[in-house]
Amino acid sequence: MADLRSSLRPALAAVVLALTSLTAAAQTSADSLPRGRFQRAGVRVGEVLEYELTYEHAPELAVIFPDSAANFAPFEYVDRRYSPTRTRQGRSLDRAVYRLRTFSLDSVQVLSLPVTLLRGRDTLLLPTAPTRVRLLRTVAPTTVVGSAPQLRQNVRLLPVEARFNYPYWLAALAGLLLLAGGLVLGFRRSLRGRYRHYRLRKNHAYFLAQYARHIERFTLSRSLTNMERAITLWKNYLSALEDNNISSLTTREIVAHYQDDADVSLALRLADRVIYGNQVSEDESETDLAFVLLRTFAERQFQKVYAAS
Repeated sequence: MADLRSSLRPALAAVVLALTSLTAAAQTSADSLPRGRFQRAGVRVGEVLEYELTYEHAPELAVIFPDSAANFAPFEYVDRRYSPTRTRQGRSLDRAVYRLRTFSLDSVQVLSLPVTLLRGRDTLLLPTAPTRVRLLRTVAPTTVVGSAPQLRQNVRLLPVEARFNYPYWLAALAGLLLLAGGLVLGFRRSLRGRYRHYRLRKNHAYFLAQYARHIERFTLSRSLTNMERAITLWKNYLSALEDNNISSLTTREIVAHYQDDADVSLALRLADRVIYGNQVSEDESETDLAFVLLRTFAERQFQKVYAAS
């Protein structure tokens, strides 16, 4: 009895496998095969052509459509768009449209895309019927093969747009910067002296112009305010010129600072008598003399500082 059972087991396994195969075949035959078709009957070289792939099947089947990694030869893949699965009356419909293009010169080109059917751990490829498309030629083929066309030589130069050469310009700019830096380092002392001379001349010219304006206003109005402003301007200029602080010193201290200079002593005494003594005489010679002496002393000090720098 045990020998009989062991002998029947292989036969039972073969029967089960056969029934499973028959069931799968029956289910596959019950489902329609995938269908593919081109949207147009003809296409030109390099022109985008749409290929529609549809598959109607039972809802419980797991179906996978080709993606960009599939073999589309002799066409090239451009992109695709999928439509959601629609199920009606116990049947599901999947649809995808592929945008392709060809550079093949065959008169008739054929495409067949397979649809993958998942069955547990197994897969089943369901190919579509081959679909053909005709290549539309833009130039009619010649029936008579003759000699090669005669070529004409053309050596005329065509205008070429000038382009900005950034590397050379950047290299030139870097060279100029290095040269300027070398000149500044090599002639730093000379350049600093020249700049100081320029600032001294500019400040002195500004002082003379402002000083003359205050004197003119004093001459026209005989106002002590204008005379006081002229004296203040003179003190501030000498303070900046000599880098000291004589603007805060009294007349006696200023005279002592300049070692009892006769011009400074006389001019400041005349100015103090007019400003603080309120003694504005009709004779303008004293005030004019004070202004001239102060201006002469300022010019003398300017020349001394200019020569020393």
